[in-house]
Amino acid sequence: MGHVQTELKAHVLRITLDRPEKKNALTNAMYTMLAEAVEQAEANPDVRVMLLHGNGDSFTAGNDLGDFVANPWKGQTVPPALRFIAAVVGAKKPIIAAVHGMAVGIGVTILLHCDLVYAADNARLVMPFVNLGIVPEAGSTVLLPALMGHQRAAELLMLAAPVTAQRAYELGLVNAVVAPEALLPAALEVAQKLAEKPAGALRATKSLLRKAGHAELERAVREEVQVIAERLGSPETREALAAFLEKRKPNFAQFR
Repeated sequence: MGHVQTELKAHVLRITLDRPEKKNALTNAMYTMLAEAVEQAEANPDVRVMLLHGNGDSFTAGNDLGDFVANPWKGQTVPPALRFIAAVVGAKKPIIAAVHGMAVGIGVTILLHCDLVYAADNARLVMPFVNLGIVPEAGSTVLLPALMGHQRAAELLMLAAPVTAQRAYELGLVNAVVAPEALLPAALEVAQKLAEKPAGALRATKSLLRKAGHAELERAVREEVQVIAERLGSPETREALAAFLEKRKPNFAQFR
């Protein structure tokens, strides 16, 4: 069994991150399974809505850095993480996310491409890209400032400031905050409501909602990836990953 589970029920495809012992940290294999789940849902007429959530006590701790070090992007035509992002960005069907516990890195940036996002009141969202010597991805450098303004986006992306569920709601990242035990039922109820609506009209509405700024988003996604690819070999990133694996505080003072 893989670390991603899917279940189709009443036209709603539940896509579940299922690696609770590692807080659903994402490996290359998991990214591939996630991409395939979204791609297949798009092609399956029985699927009208997708719901993304995590098993255990967290949504996702983001990239599994051990797996990331063992399977670097270099040499991969399309890294699995980018395939997953492309699948979600290009999805024509509605995607709902249910977020609880830790949501780290791509666990936050992917929410910007979901149509509805619900958070448990114990959710903590953080994007520590700069801390790893890289830059944010998934078009977040365009979408976050557009959503909340430059200064608030800088707080999240440059300071890597953790955000509570309530703060995420105030910033416009999530639709509602609920008790942890109410999260999945609430998200499923909304998914069911969407699944019962005219599917063609929903897809057309989503397309129109997403159309503004689409070219700029595509540019940002491409450019972010180029900068990440360049920075992955940088002394800063090497120090950040070494410090993580050696369980010590990184020293960036030595770099200019």
